[in-house]
Amino acid sequence: MNKKVLILSSSPRKGSNSEALAAAFAKGVQEEGHQVETVYLREKQYGFCQGCFACLKLGHCVIKDDAVEIAQKMHDADVLVFATPVYYYSVSGQLKTMLDRANPLFDSDYHFTKAYLLATAAENEPSTVEGTEKDVQGWVDCFDRCELSGTVFAGGVNDVGDIVGHPALEKAYQAGKEV
Repeated sequence: MNKKVLILSSSPRKGSNSEALAAAFAKGVQEEGHQVETVYLREKQYGFCQGCFACLKLGHCVIKDDAVEIAQKMHDADVLVFATPVYYYSVSGQLKTMLDRANPLFDSDYHFTKAYLLATAAENEPSTVEGTEKDVQGWVDCFDRCELSGTVFAGGVNDVGDIVGHPALEKAYQAGKEV
């Protein structure tokens, strides 16, 4: 079955290490014949959730910005992929804001059943990604038909390009082939 895969790349840096992980994942997806789209959050304009919960009545957010279109793409995807640098042992603010703005999906007939986390950090300890994974798992737990199907972590990468040759690139590629 041909799946629709949506990657949300949340690094503010073009060509970032987490973006490289996302590209490797996307390559694996494409090679298996699935559709893949990458949304670069740094190119979008969207604000914070206002906590008004109008979205649960209307089915969409009342703030008219790029988050409305992104949330619709999330709704229609079979697989969601969150690519983020680890900021203070958590997801980037860009990703957290978008996940909050995806609140209209909560009570909808969304399509996604799988989610993946792709994360990079300067620190190389396996525990570095635990908070980030917990954040994404917390969001996924709000959607009964969805599961966090995998995490790929590349530690020891800070500057753009540090990820070249990192074993996590192959892991991301293989994860993309297995969606």
